[in-house]
Amino acid sequence: MFESAELGHRTTKEEFDALVPRLRADLLDAQFDLLQLKQFAVVVLINGVDGAGKGETVNLLNEWMDPRHIQAWAFDTPTPEEAERPFMWRFWRALPPHGKIGVLFNNWYTQPIRDRVDRVCKRAELDQRLDEIRRFEAMLAHEGVLLIKFWFHLSKDAQKKRLKELEKDERTRWRVTERDWRFYDLYERYREVAGHVLRTTSTGDAPWLIVDGSDPNYRALFVARTLLSALRHRLDAASQNWKPRLSAAPLAPRVDQRNLVDSLVRQDMGRKEYERELELLQGRLALLTREAAFRKHSLVLVFEGMDAAGKGGAIRRVAGALDIRQYRIIPIAAPTEEERVQPYLWRFWRHVPPRGKVVMFDRSWYGRVLVERVEGFCSEADWMRAYAEINDFEDQLTAAGAVVVKFWLAISKDEQLERFKEREAEPHKRFKITPEDWRNRDKWDDYTRAVCDMVDRTSTGTVPWTLVEADDKHFARIKVLRTICERLEAVLAQ
Repeated sequence: MFESAELGHRTTKEEFDALVPRLRADLLDAQFDLLQLKQFAVVVLINGVDGAGKGETVNLLNEWMDPRHIQAWAFDTPTPEEAERPFMWRFWRALPPHGKIGVLFNNWYTQPIRDRVDRVCKRAELDQRLDEIRRFEAMLAHEGVLLIKFWFHLSKDAQKKRLKELEKDERTRWRVTERDWRFYDLYERYREVAGHVLRTTSTGDAPWLIVDGSDPNYRALFVARTLLSALRHRLDAASQNWKPRLSAAPLAPRVDQRNLVDSLVRQDMGRKEYERELELLQGRLALLTREAAFRKHSLVLVFEGMDAAGKGGAIRRVAGALDIRQYRIIPIAAPTEEERVQPYLWRFWRHVPPRGKVVMFDRSWYGRVLVERVEGFCSEADWMRAYAEINDFEDQLTAAGAVVVKFWLAISKDEQLERFKEREAEPHKRFKITPEDWRNRDKWDDYTRAVCDMVDRTSTGTVPWTLVEADDKHFARIKVLRTICERLEAVLAQ
């Protein structure tokens, strides 16, 4: 991977000074075209060996381009806030919106490489993390993000020379640390691990670009020209309304009329039994969320169901068992303008709770494979790939200690009609019924098919779906509370 970057590429000062003015002007033009078009975002990854000019190059890009529309993020040891959430949480927060450029210095590659160099993780664990990264970057590409990955390289002799030069200059001496020299002593191992990482994650969607970092003028021109070329190529394609052809293999057609939702049998519960069970289960949940062991976990509750299935009522009974300082309820509706200019899962990552907290989603990321699928708000290829992306998201949540519990509240079509009429008749419930609810009833069969596909493809061993017979609200609320308690008890017992 690194042979061409060790040839000693050079650019004279005269050549550099002659080329820079036009290059800077072209970069600014491309940047403002990107801002005006607002069809995609640009993410630039900066990685490489110490002393290869990564920081200088980032500073140069900020100097050459409009700093209002390019933002650099430098990642180091996770803060306490970041350490309480999944590994990728802080990088999701740094993703730029459409029309902007984000430069990520020491990003999602840095820690996996260092852990392997330090033998903190095994090769298999590294490869597992790289698989996750490849899927994440493929998702970014499918969401339209232009991802440009630079690896700044130096030979071992060139790195030693560079570190010594920095140490001699009193203006740059602070930049060389014991960690830099420790990685220099591990250079061969670092090169081996980095080579494996780059080969494994250099894909058609996001190839690695190796930068010879030995000459400041050469590396600056290489990075700037590469960024300009990639921007112009994508802008030209976008201006012509070109889109990649995307297709997906069709789902298996129905052979008979049997399905998961219709197979559920109505369950009833009397008022007295409900009130008795409600008190017991709310107390049980309250104690579980106050246990010391729960501080090592978080609780993520997902409520999905047909309109008027009782999601809000179930959420209120769960909230009634919790301290108001401990939980948040996130109602999900159509995405805002801020959310539309980010990858689909971005608006859900921003609500990932820290340890010891609870988040309840009233509708969720499953909207992509339900309402967006049925209503045609996204392409077939988009909702088909969403199953795997959602499973990845939930796997990352559970790996970080979250207990994720998902409910589909199922009601019959007749029961929904009764509840719709009741809402229209009650003044204090009238706001709950809209013309859209009535329109959705006309697509009942389409939604049922989408629900069954969703459960089949996203009910995993760690995060299964719980189907709740919700024609009787009392029974549904008790089943929800009991399921949460049982899941929490099983995790805390470990």
